[in-house]
Amino acid sequence: MLTQLTVSNYAIAERVELQFNKGMTALTGETGAGKSIVLDALGLAIGGRADAGAVRHGAKRADITATFDVSGIPEALHWLESHELDDDSDCILRRVISKDGRSRAYINGQPCPLAHLKDLGGLLMDIHSQHQHQSLLRKDTHRKLIDEYAGAEDLANQTREAWKAWNHTRTKLTERQQNAEESEARLQLLRYQVEELDRLALESGEQEQLEQEQAQLSQADAILHGSHQAALLCTEEDTSAAGLVRQALQQLEQLPVEIPALADTIQMLSEAQIQISEAGDNLRHFVDDYEADPARLSEVEERLSAIYQMARKHRINAEELPEFHKRQSSELAELDGGEGSLEQMEEELELLHQNFNKLASKLSDIRARAAGELDQRIAGELAQLSMPSVQFVTHLNRNNQGEPAPHGLEEIEFLVSANPGQPARPLAKVASGGELSRISLAIQVVVAQTSTTPTLIFDEVDVGIGGGTAEVVGKLLRSLGDGGQVICVTHLPQVAAQCHQHLFVSKFTQQDATFSKIESLDDQGRISEVARMLGGVDMTEQTVAHAAEMFSKGQATHH
Repeated sequence: MLTQLTVSNYAIAERVELQFNKGMTALTGETGAGKSIVLDALGLAIGGRADAGAVRHGAKRADITATFDVSGIPEALHWLESHELDDDSDCILRRVISKDGRSRAYINGQPCPLAHLKDLGGLLMDIHSQHQHQSLLRKDTHRKLIDEYAGAEDLANQTREAWKAWNHTRTKLTERQQNAEESEARLQLLRYQVEELDRLALESGEQEQLEQEQAQLSQADAILHGSHQAALLCTEEDTSAAGLVRQALQQLEQLPVEIPALADTIQMLSEAQIQISEAGDNLRHFVDDYEADPARLSEVEERLSAIYQMARKHRINAEELPEFHKRQSSELAELDGGEGSLEQMEEELELLHQNFNKLASKLSDIRARAAGELDQRIAGELAQLSMPSVQFVTHLNRNNQGEPAPHGLEEIEFLVSANPGQPARPLAKVASGGELSRISLAIQVVVAQTSTTPTLIFDEVDVGIGGGTAEVVGKLLRSLGDGGQVICVTHLPQVAAQCHQHLFVSKFTQQDATFSKIESLDDQGRISEVARMLGGVDMTEQTVAHAAEMFSKGQATHH
């Protein structure tokens, strides 16, 4: 649950520190005092959109920190652990917004993407706004509420992903079918090209090897002649290299005295004589074994000619042929009996359709059961809200097209019948503003009772409600708070009188600057605030007495 909120330089709040407890907390104050600051700040703490206007005039940045006790929230603990952000049982979400509109997000002191703040915040807090009254007029809101109430969000997501896969394959298949003639021509060309390349069977590096072999075979006579002459020059004539080195060595060895400075030179000449003799022997062996092979030369040149001709045909370099062969073969396999064949794509589409139907049918069954239960529970809440004759119906309209749809096999719409005997019609055509407010509150209360989110925020959801119904609204919100934590902004004294904790928001001006102040009220302060909400500026003794009675009754009712 939320335990603390610290707000610095946000809107007209210079510095606000609030402690929160379990149960129901009411935020009250005059219009324009800044009650929305708390809820807006909490919205930013869990990843809401920020802008430069959020920063207090004259300040460089706004800083918002929300602390939660997550010891009893397994989903949040798992999320923190999986992202290596766990830190005991407390979780601190922080948002810093610069005056240029940029913002930074932190979880337990570690910088993080804004998306992480949204993901984790969704596990910690759920904000129900008065603006949701209008969202109730949209069918997609109805579907989301049913899926949330049924606990079927994951299955709904799986169904949507199954539809995406089916629709993607269907689109590809339709394109292939529309271009069938062009595809067939391409298929025939690929078959012909790949058959030619298969027959050529060129291996990687083969062309370079053949060119080297051709160069040797075509110059066989020159190679033999040159090698023979080299052998003669090494060893087989008096003026050969070996003979001349031998003569030089003899001259040095016959010197009248031994010269130490020439010892290395004599050693080098001795080694040179040996190496020249070995080189001559190698050359003789090469000449004796070397044979010109005109037949092999003809084979090599014929093979190279075929390679060059194939490269010219496809307008590429000869060394690119192996990779070109691989690409053409791959495309042919895809078009002709491979992954992309019409037959296989049709089979795949059918399997995807079956998978979608399996998931969507299961989702439909869950929605149908949840819709009946939801209708009954909302009817019970509406009766408490002085609307006993209103019939609430969750209508599941089966798709007639017979094709998969992103959200399943049916459209979902909330219908109401305002009077007995009248057919149920869409909310937008039946409900007045006040009725819509009460219907919205009933739905939110029922859905919140099944929510796993520990902290629920209600922002003036009781607008348009008064009298005895307002007291019932207070009871509903209090009952939700008994099992967790509820924070509500309200203008109704009947609601404020029943909360566990009461925060009063006010504003004041000092040195031409406006400031917002939020304080926690004791019992006497709560009575005074309820009296203000009852009687306005001029409070009489009767108003205060009425407020004390309302407060006493509101607290006693729940003990």
